[in-house]
Amino acid sequence: MKTILETDDDFICDIKAPCFQTLGPDEVELVRSAKTQVHFRKGDNLTKQGAFASYVLFIVEGLVKQYLEGDNNKLYNLKIFQQGDFVGLSSAFSKSTFDYSTVALTDCMAFLIEKEAIGQVVRQNGLFGFNFIQRYCEQSSGLFSTIRNVLYKQMNGRLADTLLYLNGFKAANPKIFHLLSRKDLADFAGISTESAVKLLKAYEKDGLIKLKDKDVVVLDFDKLREISVRG
Repeated sequence: MKTILETDDDFICDIKAPCFQTLGPDEVELVRSAKTQVHFRKGDNLTKQGAFASYVLFIVEGLVKQYLEGDNNKLYNLKIFQQGDFVGLSSAFSKSTFDYSTVALTDCMAFLIEKEAIGQVVRQNGLFGFNFIQRYCEQSSGLFSTIRNVLYKQMNGRLADTLLYLNGFKAANPKIFHLLSRKDLADFAGISTESAVKLLKAYEKDGLIKLKDKDVVVLDFDKLREISVRG
């Protein structure tokens, strides 16, 4: 992890994301003065579950894995954040600690914005507040979908969901599966690594996917979606 200073070549003065374009000059200056630009190297933690949260992160570039830490070192992967996503929204108003951990899958650039500044801008600017709340609701909706899949779907359906979800990142990140281990895939599906490996081989045998080193190439989207729906 490295803090980027104004004298560094890769320093970014303004936040170019659409949601920040609704801010007035005073609000822009408030956010600018309350942000710190940080370069996270692959494998660095951006947030740690249970750690004190004094800021919200905005991902400028790179991919970040979000996960929950349970007992006995068990992990459950929730989603992948990418450019334009906020990390730690739940800590902005309701909690003083992070609800989850995040780790950089690639080198990442992020803005750490003091949550007091975010709160002030939300109170002052209705349109920004609406966009901010909308993003929070989208993340909450995704979390409920994840919980529903874990509770009501069998292993086949959960792994199919995982492969379809991760494949959605391939257009912008063709090496997405290379960034994840088989355990990562299992942790997204909420199953054991052994079960994930067996199911992947079964999917390959049935012609649904092709395994090429760490990569997973989806060959039959319709059948994989059918497995996902059947659960």
